[in-house]
Amino acid sequence: MAACLQLNAKPFSPLLSPNPVSTRTRKSGRISCSAASPSKRHTITLLPGDGIGPEVISVARNVLNLAASIEGIEFKYQEVPVGGAALDLTGVPLPEETLLAAKQSDAVLLGAIGGYKWDKNEKHLKPETGLLKLREGLKVFANLRPATVLPQLVDASTLKREVAEGVDLMVVRELTGGIYFGKPRGFGTNENGEEIGFNTEVYAAYEIDRIARVAFETARKRKGKLCSVDKANVLEASMFWRKRIMAIALEYPDVELSHMYVDNAAMQLVRDPKQFDTIVTNNIFGDILSDEASMITGSIGMLPSASLGESGPGLFEPIHGSAPDIAGQDKANPLATILSAAMLLKYGLGEENAAKRIEAAVLDTLNKGFRTGDIYSAGTKLVGCKEMGEEVLKSVDSLVPSPV
Repeated sequence: MAACLQLNAKPFSPLLSPNPVSTRTRKSGRISCSAASPSKRHTITLLPGDGIGPEVISVARNVLNLAASIEGIEFKYQEVPVGGAALDLTGVPLPEETLLAAKQSDAVLLGAIGGYKWDKNEKHLKPETGLLKLREGLKVFANLRPATVLPQLVDASTLKREVAEGVDLMVVRELTGGIYFGKPRGFGTNENGEEIGFNTEVYAAYEIDRIARVAFETARKRKGKLCSVDKANVLEASMFWRKRIMAIALEYPDVELSHMYVDNAAMQLVRDPKQFDTIVTNNIFGDILSDEASMITGSIGMLPSASLGESGPGLFEPIHGSAPDIAGQDKANPLATILSAAMLLKYGLGEENAAKRIEAAVLDTLNKGFRTGDIYSAGTKLVGCKEMGEEVLKSVDSLVPSPV
């Protein structure tokens, strides 16, 4: 596959831009020079991608800049193409220059990948292949996807209030193994001469062990409960998964471990989601369950994610898709991307204060009644992507951050 990608490649130059020093008026009336002498500097690679990606990344960048200026942080940005945008520009979904820029940065913020335009491309020329290769290239194996029902949005959930209210869970998904990457894979014919397609679900012990430790550590920092989801009653790969999870559990006697089959987990997420605190599962099950969990919150447009490795930059992105049907119409919800930027600050750069400031600003904006179309309800104010971003900026500027 790599050889095919190289044959289609065309060079380009990454766009470099610093976080400008700015002067702004605070509500007290004082004039202050933002980040005139920043104490910390970081390089962030921005991957706007496709569909609504450029819109939400633009908003998130503005929020990052303001939070950084208040907290004495300076960002240098590298904006490079990925996915369909990269295909149109260079002929491949992940140019070498994009991967190099990402590897050389301190953190990566992604908008969205994919669109109808490229649906009929061969697999190695699909936008989604660029995302898979990016995760593989950055060696980010742990995907953290929080699903929290905010009090302001409990009525936006499709579940009854008494079921949805108070839900606060984290899905820890293994990201670089399993059936999405396993070999052999491909197309062929069987003994009857019929066409077949095949994939392989395979995990090595080290792949399970490292994601297990991330999950146990995450659970330890939350409520101390971890549920491992598998299909160990049918699949050998899941039997091995459960064996390794139980072995690693011996290192974490303070964490309560349970196991659940994936079909039951899918049902329980709808029936009684509050029973879960932290969930750990393989690549494909995590892909599905985290999307299901997102709808408990009322909208997939609210949920961020972090993909982390043992070293190097993390990859941070909203879990929603590229939504090509609303792209360019100022209808996108930028909050998931803004919250992904907060996760970038917290998990990627260790900038807790700036992260808390952004998280508090999102809550404050929702408290004021501002809603994009996906979370709109009677009695709230309908706004577009840009206006929602402007309201978050106002809150970032005015709030003293506190734990949320």
